[in-house]
Amino acid sequence: MVNPTLAIYKTIAGAARRFPQPLMTGLSKVVTAAIPAFSPDRRLIVERNLARSTGQSLGDAERAAGVRAVFRSYARYYTDTARLPGLTAEVIDQGFSYEGFRHIQDGVTAGKGTILVLPHVGGWEWAASWLAKVPGYQVTGVVEPLENDELREWMHDWRESVGMQILPLGPGLGPELLRRLRANHVVCLMSDRNLGDGGIDVDFFGEETQLPGGAATLALRSGATIVPVAVYHRADQNHAICEPPLVLDRRGKMRKDIERITQNIADVMEMQIKRQPEQWIVLQPNWPSDHAALAQRGGR
Repeated sequence: MVNPTLAIYKTIAGAARRFPQPLMTGLSKVVTAAIPAFSPDRRLIVERNLARSTGQSLGDAERAAGVRAVFRSYARYYTDTARLPGLTAEVIDQGFSYEGFRHIQDGVTAGKGTILVLPHVGGWEWAASWLAKVPGYQVTGVVEPLENDELREWMHDWRESVGMQILPLGPGLGPELLRRLRANHVVCLMSDRNLGDGGIDVDFFGEETQLPGGAATLALRSGATIVPVAVYHRADQNHAICEPPLVLDRRGKMRKDIERITQNIADVMEMQIKRQPEQWIVLQPNWPSDHAALAQRGGR
């Protein structure tokens, strides 16, 4: 029996590689324009995130335009990402630009591993493929495990085909990441959502939530460098802005240092997201108040 979810992903990936990019961009805009109407929960989360990231109380027209822009960014991410398999290093390089790349280079030169902490903004997978194929770094990414076995295997193979080495979130992840950092890998960690146990309480956009403490823990244990990075859609390119490395000095007990560094990561991500709020594509509840708002909407 054909797996319908996998069939959809394969169809999108195949179309993105066969059709001209302008055509795929137009088709994706049409498709994603319908998502807010058919997924009111996701629309509500996007509206709340826009209010947080813009710091404004948006009117109906502004809010609707912002939601459309977020879902267009979501479509751009998927169509760009689907094009990656089979692209040469030269083509990937032409589609990429950056600022502050020296911070990553310095981390690699230091030889103790480099941790990139990123928000779900723009084209992060294009950037990871560029790191693997152009400067030729060993790049490891951590992904949320999928319940659909066939889709999980297909996504794993697809990501490996574009240059990334993939590890699923779960038991044994920490020791394996430490091993790879000691082998001087560049480890990419999406850091604006907490998906596992052991989250760290932070103030994020003026509201308390939990974010993953893995980056801080790994860096303190390995001596790796943490470089905050955000990758934005800029015209036909994906553009990475690499911030200066975080200060990782020990000041007290391990837990307190992890909490301090994780809060620093949250502060930098706020700034990164505010640059392009409409490119922040977190569609799931990320704060306790999000769950309450969804419950209230369901009750109505």
